[in-house]
Amino acid sequence: MTIRRYTMEDYPQLLDLQKEAFPPPFPPELWWSPEQIQAHVDTFPAGALLAEIDGTVVGSATSLLTTYNGKPHTWAEIADNGYIRASHEPDGDSLYGIDVCVRPSFRGQGVAKALYEARKQLVRELGLARFLAGCRIPDYHKYADTLSPDEYVKAVERQEIKDLVLSFMLKQGLTPLQVLPNYVDDDESLHNAVLVEWNNKSD
Repeated sequence: MTIRRYTMEDYPQLLDLQKEAFPPPFPPELWWSPEQIQAHVDTFPAGALLAEIDGTVVGSATSLLTTYNGKPHTWAEIADNGYIRASHEPDGDSLYGIDVCVRPSFRGQGVAKALYEARKQLVRELGLARFLAGCRIPDYHKYADTLSPDEYVKAVERQEIKDLVLSFMLKQGLTPLQVLPNYVDDDESLHNAVLVEWNNKSD
């Protein structure tokens, strides 16, 4: 597996990857557009990463730089609706991941883990304080009648509950910082996300 920066030449495969990972009824207008990919490449090329096996793009991850201040935010705000031009802070202290996508036929083969390791390495290379991401909690709807989002996150941390996404994030060495209400339109998470952090001093 090779991890490298993506360019506009990779767009056809990136779109194919998105279509396979997010098939209908996922809204096609939410797949990355050529304009968004161009904006990623132009604004912060170091944060535009893909995973490749034998010439096939099997995963991608997009990040930007921001300054962590603890304030609640939505995905649209932090990601500039997927364009990152207005939200990227060249002098920011944190790498913020706005997207990870893995081709379903290659899941379970360490693709996402490799992309997260590449992001940690980028944090080290740039001398940043941390990596951040807004993490979905897609199993929360099963427990929403009895647990608040904060209680659910703590239960997942204690390994009393397994969450499809948050449990994976914890295995990557990320720790929850705060719940972000109304982060993204996501019925499974009841529109919540959890801001998770990998601190550069944690190794």
